[in-house]
Amino acid sequence: MKKIILAVLLLTLGLNSIAQNSFRKLTRSEKESIKSYRKQISKKDISYHILIITDLGDMVVKLYNETPLHRDNFVAKVKSGFYDSLLFHRVINNFMIQGGDPTTKYAATGQPVGSGSAPGDRIPAEFRTDKGIYHKRGALAAARDNNPEKASSNCQFYIVQRPAWRDSQLDSAIIQRRLTPEFENLTLNEEQRKIYTTVGGTPHLDGGYTVYGELEIGFDVLDKIAATKTNKSRPETDIRMRMFVLHEPKKLKR
Repeated sequence: MKKIILAVLLLTLGLNSIAQNSFRKLTRSEKESIKSYRKQISKKDISYHILIITDLGDMVVKLYNETPLHRDNFVAKVKSGFYDSLLFHRVINNFMIQGGDPTTKYAATGQPVGSGSAPGDRIPAEFRTDKGIYHKRGALAAARDNNPEKASSNCQFYIVQRPAWRDSQLDSAIIQRRLTPEFENLTLNEEQRKIYTTVGGTPHLDGGYTVYGELEIGFDVLDKIAATKTNKSRPETDIRMRMFVLHEPKKLKR
């Protein structure tokens, strides 16, 4: 009898876990993907994990507790289905892939996109370079316009794709960036230089855009999306996304 009760409780917990993704009826493949990736995350993990299903494959991102405003905003939008069927509308190989503009859901082929936002205010910047959070390859970060506070878009995001730099490449890039007023004081510490020459990333964005997570699974998919053929940085063939919460920590570390 105890075994039966335990089985029912476990089933109920599983159904409740899936229910958080119930902004619409899930397909069988979506349920299977959620179940499969969820097994790869420890139940004791203290971070949110999000599954991003795309037309070119799946990616899993972890959200940082060091950036609670961005984390909570992103989770709320994922749970509500905000990102369902939106496009990766801006793709630049050896740089990043960007999505989250709500106007892309029904955008015609070739239609200019990228200026859309969700209802509500921008998200205040949460730069955490002092905690070693940089724009490394796979970084999940918030897009923004040129507002003086450097506050983030409340929905648009990008994932850094740039591979590792050679030392000489990195030095040249930094020198070139310093020619513009915005980056005239750009310098890298030893930790940043090691990250960018071994892992990759976009050093000139540190301290200018908020990084609030990182890619854990699906770097091959990131590269596939980045390599797609584009017209004015928009993929010629639409690449849509669907997002689901894989793991919600019981206790959040702040």
